[in-house]
Amino acid sequence: MSITRRSVIGLILAVIIAVVGAPLASGPAHAADLDRYLDLPLTNRFADKSAGGVNPALPTDIAALNSLITQARSSGIDPKRYAALLFQWRLVQATSTAGIDLAAWDPQKGFHAMRGNMIKSYRLYEDLQIAHKNLQWSGMAGLVGADFGGGIADVVLLGDVYGISQLQPLAAQIVEATTDVAGPGFLGIFPEGLQTLAYSADKITPADLDWFAKQILVMQKAIFTDLMPLHMAYVRNGIAGIEELHRAGLIDDSVLAAWNDIDSGDASRVAQGNATLLRREQFNVVGWQFDNVRNYRKADGVGAALTYAMTLAGSPSIAGVPALRNFIPFTYTTELADGRTLSVQTPIANWDWSVFDLRWKYVTTELLPRYQNMVTNHWSDLVATMKVPYETQFESHRPIWNLHKILGDAAAHTVVTVR
Repeated sequence: MSITRRSVIGLILAVIIAVVGAPLASGPAHAADLDRYLDLPLTNRFADKSAGGVNPALPTDIAALNSLITQARSSGIDPKRYAALLFQWRLVQATSTAGIDLAAWDPQKGFHAMRGNMIKSYRLYEDLQIAHKNLQWSGMAGLVGADFGGGIADVVLLGDVYGISQLQPLAAQIVEATTDVAGPGFLGIFPEGLQTLAYSADKITPADLDWFAKQILVMQKAIFTDLMPLHMAYVRNGIAGIEELHRAGLIDDSVLAAWNDIDSGDASRVAQGNATLLRREQFNVVGWQFDNVRNYRKADGVGAALTYAMTLAGSPSIAGVPALRNFIPFTYTTELADGRTLSVQTPIANWDWSVFDLRWKYVTTELLPRYQNMVTNHWSDLVATMKVPYETQFESHRPIWNLHKILGDAAAHTVVTVR
C-alpha cells in the first residue's frame, strides 16, 4: 500500500506530539500550579483555624511540595510571595519525619484520635535533641511534653470516669478552714480557680472538659507547626535554611539572631538562642491561647478552674524542678479588726500556669536553667532518659491521676491560726 507524502508528514507530527507534546504542555501547567500558591497567608500557623497545614489551599504531599519549591526557587520570584508554600514544605518535612499525616492532624477530633500524633511529635523533639546537642528547646519540649500530654489524657479521663465535681468537697474544705474561723469575707483571698472548684464545680460539664482538652491539643499542634519548620530548615540546610525563612518574612530578626546563637558553638549563646525560641513558644504561640482558655465561661469561672487544676497537677520531670503547685505556695497573713493576726498556710498553688508572666518566671528560674544544666553536666543521663520509648514516657507521667490526692493532702494540711 502506498503512503502519500501528506500521510508521512501526519505520521511524523503524531509521533512528535506523542513523544514531546505532554512535557511541552505540562510546562505552563506547572507554572500555573505555582501561581496558585503565591501570596497565600499563613491563616493556620497556630493550628487554631482548621486541620492540616498553614493554609488549606496548600498541598500536604511532600513530592508535590518538593517540585513546587524547586520551581519557586528557580523562578526568581521574591521569597515573600511563596512564604506560605515554603513554610508548608518545611512543616511537611517535619511531619513526614515524625510519621504524622498532616492532612489528618485535626485537634478537634479529640484526644483519643490525636494521641498518636502527640506522641510522635514529642518523639521527634527528643530525637532532634539526641542528634544535635545545641537544639535544647526541642529536647526540653519533648521531655516536658510527656508531663503535659499525660495531663491532657487525664483531663479526658476525669470527664469520662470520675467527674470533676468530686473535687468540690476537697476544695471547699480548704476554703472553709479559713472562712469558718475568720468569716465568709475571706473567701476572696483564695485563687479564683480554687473558689470555682469549691463552689461551682458542678457547673463544669464533660462538654467543658472536652472543649478544654481540644484547646490544649490545638496549642500542642501550634507549637509543632510554628517551630518544627525552623528546626527542619536548620538540620537539613543549616543557617542557610534559616536565612531563607528570614528572607521570606517568616521569622523576624530576633529569631534569626537566636538561630545564629544556636549555631555559634558558644555555650552561653546556644543557651540564649534556645531561650529566645522558648519565649516565642510561650508568648507568641500559646500565650494568647492560654488566655482564651482561662477566660472560657468567665462568668462562671470554669476556664480559670480548669487552668488552676492544671497548675495543681503539673509536675515536670526534670531533676530539681518543683511541681507547679510548690512554686508559689499559698500563704496569707493579715491583721483582723480586733487586732489579732490571721495566718493561713496550705500546700496549694497561689498562681495559675496559664498566666504568661507567672509561667515565664517559672520557666526561666526553674525549668530552663535546670534543663540546660542537664545538657551541660549530665548529657549521657539525659540521652538515656530520652531513648526510653515515648509511649512509656507518656504513660508514666499521668499527673491528674493524683489530683484528688493533691487536694485531699492540701485539705488535711491546711493550717489556720489566729493570734
